[in-house]
Amino acid sequence: MNRSTRPPQAKSAQRRGGTKPAVARRESAASRKARAERIAGRLAVAYPTARCSLDFASPFQLLLATILSAQCTDKRVNAVTGPLFRRWAEPADFAAARQRDVEEMIRTTGFFRAKAKSLIGCCRALVERHGGEVPRSLAALVTLPGVGRKTANVVLGSAFGEASGVVVDTHVGRISRRLGLTRHADAVKAERDLVAVIPRDQWIAYSHRLIEHGRTICTARKPRCETCPLADLCPKVGVV
Repeated sequence: MNRSTRPPQAKSAQRRGGTKPAVARRESAASRKARAERIAGRLAVAYPTARCSLDFASPFQLLLATILSAQCTDKRVNAVTGPLFRRWAEPADFAAARQRDVEEMIRTTGFFRAKAKSLIGCCRALVERHGGEVPRSLAALVTLPGVGRKTANVVLGSAFGEASGVVVDTHVGRISRRLGLTRHADAVKAERDLVAVIPRDQWIAYSHRLIEHGRTICTARKPRCETCPLADLCPKVGVV
């Protein structure tokens, strides 16, 4: 009987297109870094004006807007934050606000009870620990209620221009996996991979540009690979 030397699961993976991720895994670290630098360069040309799509007039406003953006579109957040910041303009105002009043103002962003609690708790911490000012360090920011690495990186990058890391949102994580720059769905692990290959002076812009790329070309369901400026650099991991 003629037997194959490959295990059955390998054959099944090949039939399903499962060998594509293996292409990325075989790539050397040096080759991946060089390819990532070319990707960052192409994105800079394709999206030279990409920026944070949340509206804000201060680091404080961006901090709260980013907390609200969890599981919500930036467009919806922007519709809410205008009236929100007119009613409560400073951290001390939020710190003294009643939770049910904040909930009512942010209801349409989803998870409004948890978000209201985070907004009020964050502002109380700003007042009590930082004199009402937004701290400029990752270590200090992540101790605030409702603030994780993603939110801290957004604030430091877009409000202060400090490259503390790469913001990994849904678009950035999905497309970075598709590009073979990370295998991880976990945002912290994906960020660790990205900061190792993306030039530090591109960390802030990389996220903004990849988000725009994900909205216009590299969409989740039907990526427009035929018009993609990264097509020759992309192993198309997971693309059927």
